[in-house]
Amino acid sequence: MRIGFGLAAAVSVIAIAGGTPAIVAADTLEETAARFGIRQTVLQISLSPTGQKIAFIEPGPQGSEILNVIDLVGDATIKPILTNSEQRSDLSRCDWASEERLVCMVDMVSEGSSVLIGFSRVLAIGADGSEPLLLTPRTDMRALGYRQDGGTILALDVNDGDDTVLMTKEYVPERTIGTRLANEASGLGVEEVNVIDGRRKKVENPDSDAVVYIADDKGDVRMKVRHPRGVGSNLGDEQYFYYRGPNKSGWTLLSRVKLDAQTASGFIPVAVDSQRNVAFGFDAVDGYTGVVEVPLDGVGEPRVVMARDDVDVDRLIRIGRQRRVVGASYATEKRAVEYFDADLKTFAAQLQEALPGKPLINIVGASADESRLLIVASSDTDPGMVYLYDRTSRELSEVLPLREHLQNQTMGAMTPVSFPAADGTPIPAYLTLPPGSDGKNLPAIVLPHGGPSARDEWGFDWLVQFFAARGFAVLQPNFRGSAGYGEAWFGRNGFQAWETAIGDVNDAGRWLVREGIAESDRLAVVGWSYGGYAALQSQVLDSSLYQAVVAIAPVTDLDQLRDDARPYTNFGLVDAFIGQGPHVRTGSPAKHADSFAAPVMLFHGTLDQNVAVVHSRMMAKRLKDAGKAVEYVELEGLDHGLADSKARSDMLQQIDIFLNSDLGG
Repeated sequence: MRIGFGLAAAVSVIAIAGGTPAIVAADTLEETAARFGIRQTVLQISLSPTGQKIAFIEPGPQGSEILNVIDLVGDATIKPILTNSEQRSDLSRCDWASEERLVCMVDMVSEGSSVLIGFSRVLAIGADGSEPLLLTPRTDMRALGYRQDGGTILALDVNDGDDTVLMTKEYVPERTIGTRLANEASGLGVEEVNVIDGRRKKVENPDSDAVVYIADDKGDVRMKVRHPRGVGSNLGDEQYFYYRGPNKSGWTLLSRVKLDAQTASGFIPVAVDSQRNVAFGFDAVDGYTGVVEVPLDGVGEPRVVMARDDVDVDRLIRIGRQRRVVGASYATEKRAVEYFDADLKTFAAQLQEALPGKPLINIVGASADESRLLIVASSDTDPGMVYLYDRTSRELSEVLPLREHLQNQTMGAMTPVSFPAADGTPIPAYLTLPPGSDGKNLPAIVLPHGGPSARDEWGFDWLVQFFAARGFAVLQPNFRGSAGYGEAWFGRNGFQAWETAIGDVNDAGRWLVREGIAESDRLAVVGWSYGGYAALQSQVLDSSLYQAVVAIAPVTDLDQLRDDARPYTNFGLVDAFIGQGPHVRTGSPAKHADSFAAPVMLFHGTLDQNVAVVHSRMMAKRLKDAGKAVEYVELEGLDHGLADSKARSDMLQQIDIFLNSDLGG
């Protein structure tokens, strides 16, 4: 297959072997749910320093993850080198520390006496699966606490790439009785760690208030973020960002950020360009988030690099092992990237024009010299393909599909639309119709997003496409309270201003009926996380609008949400986000079970750290006690994302049966 654009001479298949077997297109509920419920083939992917090896994580059976390596110089087959089969952990990321060693992050959850406790660990492993080595220090038996933070990799190339990475270390104080060797320090520091033998060298002394360090593109620690405690052990409502110049040791305050229920106000640096000696970050620009750069010389003035007057510029585009800043990104109807790098700007534009459907282009990896790039191209109807581009030979090669099992599935187009809220405010949304549908008199679903500090965007969505494949129209409203549209749109957030947010969600359903897309007696609302909350709370505002409600991992009681946070250091921030006042009661669906008319289906994982499982248990009990129709499915050992293919497939089947039963399908 030949690509017709100047930068790429040809497309060739490198490796499509092993991995998840393709499933033949099917029309039955069971088979369709299996196809869409399987987790994506490529969970995370990275390119080695020479660009001759690729590592990627794929889902395995029963919620496991498998780390694979492809040697492009060898036979280019997929070789599994590590399997994580512990149900209460996720192999979340693996990057190349050198050509022969990878560093991987494993996230875990442990059940304490009354709360769930998250942990992380960092390990190194050979490209052939040999010599695994834990890089997170083991906790001494004298330790006076837990080491939850296993470390964050700040830089992959340290000391000219001598198999050393730069990573943070959480210091845990130890009992000193009977020894002079105990560690008495606490807080977050930084070390250089050898990925072959584990030798360590302290780079930054621990700071009890430090929460983040930022290294520049040379691997030098240039910024420190401190988040002092407020009352008791709770984090305060201010963060302090410090910097230092090249080859200097002292810290100088750069910015102070105030955290409140609405936004974080102040300059938030996220990257440092060593050559220009500037920090890139985000700050408010006329009511919207923009990208700002600040010189790190103590005298230069901040400069707005990019800002808009309609949406937030909310992402920096960074590539390569040094995480070089090459652009910024924002989402209007579709996400757009503005490249600062002229060559990458030309390449991305030409590639987007050349590939079918003008997909979104995302550079996800690069060799050390950036001569080889890993690229993901995807769209609303294309689950995505990983490509390798060689800038020297100008050859573009297919590597792996992101969802191999959906390659032959016809998808519904995701169309940006707008509908009026009750007060006349235009609400942006996305409408997906079943493939081949005329868009009239359909069973329909309003699908509010999670968050509430989030928004929906144009692109592939497995949940939306499953419903479309099953004949439903799906409308995703970016209701007021969504992020991405500036401070005024976010307002007091979707909990404190729930009546506005949920009012918009209900107006989405009314618009579907008014436009003739949906029949009034075949309308449902489905949501996950905050979206599940919105689905339930929609019944409190108007119990006659929807004929069925599905809530996955929902918040159901704002007092309970506040109490859930009490054992954690972020309690003060959660408390402020929820706020005080009548909205806490009126905005809690579990307190209004008597208002419900539509049948409800609930799903929740028992290891959910975002929204405790008690929320769905409480909602189910309150509805049953009120004599309302409710079905509750509890998923043992799963977290907020229900990251298990079988569990997701089973859930899709159950939702489809539930909806068709209540919508007369």
